[in-house]
Amino acid sequence: MDPQDYSARIDYRRPAAWYRRLNHVGVPLTRLGLAPGDAITLEVRGRTSGRPRRTPILRTPYQGKDYLVALAGEAQWVRNVRAASGSAVVRRRGTRRVHLVEVPPADAVPVIAEYLRRGRDRSGETAAAKQARYYFGLGPDATVDDIRAIASYYPVFGIEYDT
Repeated sequence: MDPQDYSARIDYRRPAAWYRRLNHVGVPLTRLGLAPGDAITLEVRGRTSGRPRRTPILRTPYQGKDYLVALAGEAQWVRNVRAASGSAVVRRRGTRRVHLVEVPPADAVPVIAEYLRRGRDRSGETAAAKQARYYFGLGPDATVDDIRAIASYYPVFGIEYDT
């Protein structure tokens, strides 16, 4: 099954029903450490409900720091993080309080490039090409200039771990 196509440049698109159901499986698997090594569960307070909202997401290590890339652009978790002023919790075999800091699009370019590179390492060329196409609207051989052209559509947050 192909991933949901997030490459259109719109403010928000609701995830497909199958993808929302997948989150219900991904959260417990990630919390137990049974998902890929870079997978975490992000928990942030819902901006309207006030209830904790959990999203499985891949963290991207880059130059000694961890980042979250919003593949769906202005996703609900992005809106919730902004409303919570960056206050969140990440879970993977334990719980850590964090502060998420939004990265300017120009500084996000190398992080997105690293996300794509790690996808190739994690899933292989074919899956990585689908990911680049469906999530970012990029070809399999995307250049830094190609990524720079789309970076403003994909929020990136640096993770600052509380001590």
